Amino acid sequence: MMQQAPALTIAILLLTAFWVPIFGMVKRESAYYISLTAMFFSFLAACATLYAVVTTGPIHYRMGGWPPPWGIEFVIDYLNAGVLVLISLISLLTTVSAKKSVEREIHRSKWPLFWSLYLLLVMSLMGMTETGDMFNMYVYLEVSSLTAYGLIAMGEKGALMASFNYVILGSVGASFYLLGVGYLYIATGSLNMADLSKILPSIYRSKVIFTAFAFFIVGIGLKMGLFPLHMWLPDAYTHAPSAISTLIAPTMTKVSAYVFFRIILTVFNPHFSWEVIPAATLLRWIAAVGIIYGSIMAIAQKDIKRMLAYSSISQIGYIVLGIALANRMGLIGGALHIFSHAFAKGSLFMVVMAVIYKTGIRNIDDFKGLNRKMPFTMAAFCLAAFSMVGVPPTAGFFSKWYLVLGTVAGKYWWLTAVILASSLLNAVYFFRIIEKIYFSSFVDLVTGGSGGHEHHELPAVAVAEAPLMMLVPILLMAAGILAVGLFNTQIIHHLLQFIVPKGLA
Repeated sequence: MMQQAPALTIAILLLTAFWVPIFGMVKRESAYYISLTAMFFSFLAACATLYAVVTTGPIHYRMGGWPPPWGIEFVIDYLNAGVLVLISLISLLTTVSAKKSVEREIHRSKWPLFWSLYLLLVMSLMGMTETGDMFNMYVYLEVSSLTAYGLIAMGEKGALMASFNYVILGSVGASFYLLGVGYLYIATGSLNMADLSKILPSIYRSKVIFTAFAFFIVGIGLKMGLFPLHMWLPDAYTHAPSAISTLIAPTMTKVSAYVFFRIILTVFNPHFSWEVIPAATLLRWIAAVGIIYGSIMAIAQKDIKRMLAYSSISQIGYIVLGIALANRMGLIGGALHIFSHAFAKGSLFMVVMAVIYKTGIRNIDDFKGLNRKMPFTMAAFCLAAFSMVGVPPTAGFFSKWYLVLGTVAGKYWWLTAVILASSLLNAVYFFRIIEKIYFSSFVDLVTGGSGGHEHHELPAVAVAEAPLMMLVPILLMAAGILAVGLFNTQIIHHLLQFIVPKGLA
């Protein structure tokens, strides 16, 4: 069974996705429980895969026994084994927490369809993480996009237009990626990643290879929401059902970021990506502008979901910056930020989903005094916000710290300033919410909102916490933020250090 774990992570979800609508026609409520069961067993298979990689080394799983490059191969090494568990864990926790929100926001007749598309989306993300074939990557990329289009369209007023915009831009991104695949196949006759990494060095000066690389950067950059290719992201995150915002924010862009790592460091090795063409220089500027732009736009938002969407654009810039620094500390910081941001952003969107479910509140100005109604939920929000700002000992502090060390090692002092300035901007837009949650209502009650100084006792407010099915995943995600921070050295030692090319300082 352990040998089949890489395939089971995907097969369980794929097969279940086809059965969910059938059982849902008999009893619509069964769609959720069947999906939850499938997510749990897929998570166990992902954990088994990670254990096998850590104990015995990278896994090569050949579909149908066909050897590459003729057959499709799953290649699971230290980085994508960790990403696989990350995606499956967050997807499982999101599934647990999403039940009541989905029942309120999605019409009952659509529940089986919703959960079927949900499973296919998670399956495709895991497939993108595991595959060692460039065309197979495109197939999973398209499945993730098509399912996301449908799920986003089920949201509130404005969701259809957000989904349509995503369809247009997503199709452009997919076309760029597919053109890159075509150019590689013309030049090499292979689409296996390991094969390509051996063939490409001899033809690095070919204009066909230059063009393919550019297509990949644009295609994946658009899929991950990298500035200035982010136009689809704010509306998609804002108008999607709360459960889908909670799923795609910490998973879809992080898997795309992993693909970015894989293409730059494996398919095209660092010599090509950093020396033959000046990709690192260009990406440093793009990342820096995106980091500041996303932070400034987040400050300007009143809708909490839209604010978090622009925050994601900024955080994606950190990950790309780690690659563009082209040194050991930068790569480790960028890879660690995939994990830290996934837990922080997943936790924030789970909190928002719970708040919307309990109160209907989305405007940041209406968060006043919310800590007195939902104390544990708001505590988790604060912890996730601290991680986004980079307060120790949260995960965000350590990933940003390694990025700062990368800028120092490369003597990019202006990028050090960018990271520090962005952290201050993060503090501005998160601490204004924390101030409203914990302090604004107190000031209003004490002064009567009129500027006076008379003191009155605060009236008792009934605690109305999120339902247990929402609260437990929120607290587990918050615990994940602390775990990644406190055990960052172990994560780097067992997983992330292996992504650094040999001989890189």
